[in-house]
Amino acid sequence: MIDQLEGALRYNQEALNLRAERQKVLASNIANADTPNYKARDFDFAGELSRVMQQGRGENGGLALSRTSSRHIPAHAPATTSLDLGYRVPDQPSLDGNTVDMNRERAAFADNSVRYQAALTFMKRQIQGLKSAMQPE
Repeated sequence: MIDQLEGALRYNQEALNLRAERQKVLASNIANADTPNYKARDFDFAGELSRVMQQGRGENGGLALSRTSSRHIPAHAPATTSLDLGYRVPDQPSLDGNTVDMNRERAAFADNSVRYQAALTFMKRQIQGLKSAMQPE
């Protein structure tokens, strides 16, 4: 039963995790807009989501949680996703070597934020639907 619940929620969970990671990357680009020779980074969200759904996240790099009793279930903290970050090609190269285009970064940041909120809403409704299906009448 738990496996079926995990399977039902896995897609939205992975999408939320990747959206959060992309938000960090975009925020880093915006924060370094005035840093000389900084190269803007990003990743293909759809490609990474399909890769994570096929291959899984993997547990290497995760933290082992300590158990205070032998009856506790062994667990691992989630590992950080190893993303295939690429460099953005600038539309107009700057003199200081920085490739951050603030208009593009702001638009991508806002788009990613809206999509994160939408994925969160979908997951919330999915959980509510599962809860109502499990409730006796």
